[in-house]
Amino acid sequence: MKGTIPQATVARLPRYLHCLTDMVDSEAKCSSEQLAIAAGVNSAQVRKDFSYLGSYGTRGVGYDIRELRSQIRKVLGLTRTYPVVIVGAGNLGSALTNYKGFDAWGFDVVAVVDIDNDKIGDPVDGLKIESANRLADIVKERGIEIGIIATPASAAQSVANRLAEAGVTSILNLAPTILQTSDEVFIRRVDLSTELGILAFHRNSG
Repeated sequence: MKGTIPQATVARLPRYLHCLTDMVDSEAKCSSEQLAIAAGVNSAQVRKDFSYLGSYGTRGVGYDIRELRSQIRKVLGLTRTYPVVIVGAGNLGSALTNYKGFDAWGFDVVAVVDIDNDKIGDPVDGLKIESANRLADIVKERGIEIGIIATPASAAQSVANRLAEAGVTSILNLAPTILQTSDEVFIRRVDLSTELGILAFHRNSG
């Protein structure tokens, strides 16, 4: 791998991986132009991004899809399984627990927790909703490495604090709020309202 990979490139690698996964059963090779069209970027960007991986393809032939897919998975750390806890068993948390796409990427949802006593014990896709009061114990017992926050915004900071205290340093925040944590904790925020706002802008800017 060539030096440090820029964060912008890292953010595009999962998109490339999705595209390559769709191609892998039908083709052995792909050009930077083909991948650029599939990923919604330009071919020069594709070539530059892959140069950070030390992958330059073959002129006139392109990239070996399986090899490139394997290389991206290795760079992203997707060569093993990561135990995940979902905090919040409302509509969003339950939908995520039922989502089947995590397995293919190596993310294993091993627990879903909530503070609502009426929900505790209810089944969700083979799991039983557990008490959020046991979050620290659950993290320790199951070696959980990633936490997904699917709570209302008012509870998200408290949940992030508890996850961090339990030793979880990778958090996906789906609550519509910005969280404050130590530098040791890496948080990715997905705000659907923000994304819809961007869509609205593009819809009305023409």
